[in-house]
This record gives sequence, C-alpha cells and structure tokens, in this order.
Amino acid sequence: MANFVVVYDSCVLYPAPLRDLLMRLALTDLYRAKWTKDIHQEWIRGLLKNRPDLNEEQLQKIRKKMDLHVRDCLIEEYEDLIKSLNLPDPDDRHVLAAAIRANAQIIVTFNLSDFPAQFIDKYDIEAQHPDEFLRHLIDLAPARVIRTVQETRLSLKNPPKTSSEYLSILEQQSLPQTVAYLRDFEELI
Repeated sequence: MANFVVVYDSCVLYPAPLRDLLMRLALTDLYRAKWTKDIHQEWIRGLLKNRPDLNEEQLQKIRKKMDLHVRDCLIEEYEDLIKSLNLPDPDDRHVLAAAIRANAQIIVTFNLSDFPAQFIDKYDIEAQHPDEFLRHLIDLAPARVIRTVQETRLSLKNPPKTSSEYLSILEQQSLPQTVAYLRDFEELI
C-alpha cells in the first residue's frame, strides 16, 4: 500500500459521479484515502438539503460502504487541533486538523481558496483541485487509472453509459484536464 495520504474534503464527496470515481481509485492502493465522520456529515447534510429525492437512510448506506471498503479511512482524535488552526473560513479547520493528524500530503477540494498555501504549507500539506489530483494520478499510473475509470463506467447500470457519455459526466464534474487526457483512451474506457 502506498504511503501517500490524501484527505477528501466533503465537496468532492458531494457529487455522486466524482465520489464514485474517487472511492474506486482509493481501492487501487496508489494512495491512502481518508476522511472523518464530520466530513461525512457535511456532504450528507448538503445532499439532504439540495436533493429532496434522497433520504438519510440511502446516504448512510453509502457512508457505511465507503468506510467498510476503504481500509483505515477514518481519521479520529483530530478535534483537539481545530481551535489552534487558522484558515480564512474557520468552518474548514476540521479538515486541516484531520489532514495534520493523518500525516496527509494533500487535501482534495474544489475550495482551494479555503486552504491557502500560506496557512497549510507549514504542515507540508497541499490543497489540490480534483482535476489536478486526478491528472497527477494519471501521470503516476496511467494504466491503473484508466482501468479504474473503465470499471467505474461499467458499474453504471441504471442507465448504462457509453465511454463518451461517461467522460461527459466527468467533464460536468469540473475535470476538464482529466477528461481531455482520457478522451485519447476512450476506446479503453
């Protein structure tokens, strides 16, 4: 298993297509994915607020599967660090505290402005947009990432998606660089 540790912020777990891909990539052992119960609560709370077609029970099942399938994913005992941290949005301090406790190198987040380098560099942590993170993974292990993208697409049954349709879905997740690269391998996806 890789020693490279990544914390997923709640915003990258909120959209199902991105969450599904990130979960499957976490199973590749290219890196160790981590999160907290608080991060779970944030993405679940957001979905319940914005998606009346979903319910708490459905989302808790997803949460349980995530925790069950990705080994050693839950970060605990980070709460004591929260008050000592400084970020532009104090509500994000729990994510940084968890990353510090987990010895993470990266926080994967859409909200880069919430984790400015001047606040997190001293902890040897970098905030990366999911598009940048995925591009780095592709550079690290292109065949494994492409295979994982293919497995993710093939898992979609209701309705199934063609390679082109799935790449369009990923593009809608604000992953233009990743999709541009993957389009060259569309027949493998």
